[in-house]
Amino acid sequence: MQQVISLRDGKPVFLHLPEADAEVVPSVPWGNFAAVFTPAFWATQVWMETMNAQKSETGLGETLIEEVLACLLGGHGAPAEVGLAAYDRVRAYLQRNGTGLSLAEAEALLSEPLSVRGRTVRYRFAKQRARYLHGCLSGLSNLDEGSLADRELRDRLCHLPGVGPKTASWVVRNRRRSDNVAILDVHIIRACCHIGIFPANANPATDYFGLERKYLDFSSAAGVRASILDAVMWKIMRSVHPRLIQRLMNCQNRALVYSHQAGGER
Repeated sequence: MQQVISLRDGKPVFLHLPEADAEVVPSVPWGNFAAVFTPAFWATQVWMETMNAQKSETGLGETLIEEVLACLLGGHGAPAEVGLAAYDRVRAYLQRNGTGLSLAEAEALLSEPLSVRGRTVRYRFAKQRARYLHGCLSGLSNLDEGSLADRELRDRLCHLPGVGPKTASWVVRNRRRSDNVAILDVHIIRACCHIGIFPANANPATDYFGLERKYLDFSSAAGVRASILDAVMWKIMRSVHPRLIQRLMNCQNRALVYSHQAGGER
């Protein structure tokens, strides 16, 4: 058994994990918790995140409409900081002028340069996302969120313009802290490919729900909440350049081979 030790309020606390060569799901070993991007590593990171959290994670918006707009604007092609800046502008406009937003107004809001960390940047796909914003505001007016279970809400949101399974799952996770859906963005896909629960050519565009099932099964087997795991994966994977990730993995693989060879000589 692997034992992880941390401190909480100055006192040691312990996490016990299976041996490195035990399988967390078929054909996927736990690995060493000190080796990056192994199942044991991620279980440890989730444990530490949960232990050190000062308060439960909150969504980006106070209402379903705000959450959809935030996740839509922070979707593919928009860095998180740029998406949040665009969302803040649109939300402020709606708070001043009501929930109605014409297509021309949406275009104007997204076309005007944004200030992000002291830099002036432009929001990509302004015209396209403006159409989506306008359409979502219309489509959400008849949606009864309270009558729908997590996946039912996700499915309904997928009918909105510009909202696919990833964006819809993001909204549901933020609104409900749901562990019944997965946000399979590029960072989560990359992490799951390194673990071995996704194939190297995993493509959520063609098999989103099949990959989601694998992710949720892995989370359950590892004993961690799916919603916290994807947040931890996203935070860590986006902070490390893909080339550095590969170099780290290669170093670990060489060390493992050396360790096995040395063990065989004893």
